[in-house]
Amino acid sequence: MSQPSVGIVSAGMYTPETFMTAGDIADSSGLPEWVVKEKLGIEKKYMPDSGVHPNQMGAWAAQDCLSKCDVDPKEIDVILCNTEEWREYLLWTSGINLAHEIGATNAWAMDLHMRCCTSIGALKTAKSIMLEDPDINTVMIAGGYNVGDFVNLKDHDTSWMFNIGAGGSAILLKKNWPENHVLGSHIIVDGSMNLHCVIPSSGTKKHPTDEAVKNNEFYFKLLEPEAMKSRLGEVSMDNWFKCIDKSLVDSGKYLNRELTRESVDFLNMIHVKPSAHKDMLNRLFLRETQSVYLSEYGHTGEHDNVIVIIESLRQGKLNDGDLMMMVGAGVGYVWGAACVQWGRVS
Repeated sequence: MSQPSVGIVSAGMYTPETFMTAGDIADSSGLPEWVVKEKLGIEKKYMPDSGVHPNQMGAWAAQDCLSKCDVDPKEIDVILCNTEEWREYLLWTSGINLAHEIGATNAWAMDLHMRCCTSIGALKTAKSIMLEDPDINTVMIAGGYNVGDFVNLKDHDTSWMFNIGAGGSAILLKKNWPENHVLGSHIIVDGSMNLHCVIPSSGTKKHPTDEAVKNNEFYFKLLEPEAMKSRLGEVSMDNWFKCIDKSLVDSGKYLNRELTRESVDFLNMIHVKPSAHKDMLNRLFLRETQSVYLSEYGHTGEHDNVIVIIESLRQGKLNDGDLMMMVGAGVGYVWGAACVQWGRVS
């Protein structure tokens, strides 16, 4: 390739030692265990004890990432930190702390938040700043996640969030790296749903007082359940494919060939219910062996996409030459997709 490129060098992850099984979720929620397993797609989800914190999990994932390659942390120019807002401290730049923890003493850092689509947004951002700035050659995207704390297993309106747990991930990118090129990506939002799912007592509008916490207002709540479910069902798959199709067009320009949905070899999708995952596979003409379903992890937000890379390599499902489609979405509502040409790109 004559044009500049950005490639994935390494990926790392961290999962807590403690977790909830499908049986634990069933006992807490009152749902039958078979519903948790078959309808929600959860065998277990990781939940940390009180001594394990979000950004620390991100630092451990970053150290795991660095242990798999020959990059010195001092080579990192920028850290894009996707540790979620629920973290060790409010009004804190998690990325600066993470850089310090891993010895990235020459890096500047910033925090990015786009809920469960942040990894895709961070890839887009990382590629843009690397190609725009000649002095930025190495970027790490890393962070941790413990949003499971905000899921009320007694509230069946939010049963689609019962998969949410905890963990961390990291991905290292280099300019003109000869492998695993990040190609086209696209993101769209629908602001009409931005207040449908919130934690009512969590900010300046309503502080999380003792009374509010006692009244279960320090958990995710659907303020307009029917409106959100109706709108989400109406637009979600179409919006995903708007992102997928646009990312394929842009990727084709980079590779100098036309790409279509049938060009996709591997689906890297955040954890959703099994029926939605299978629907996505079918629309992309893929078999279940051309993806990894995270039933043994649950949903670790935006970190799912990195966990899928690691698990797919471990399982031998992601191979050199594969066009990987990364797919994410987050409340707000946002949808995103990014293509990666896995293996050596000539």
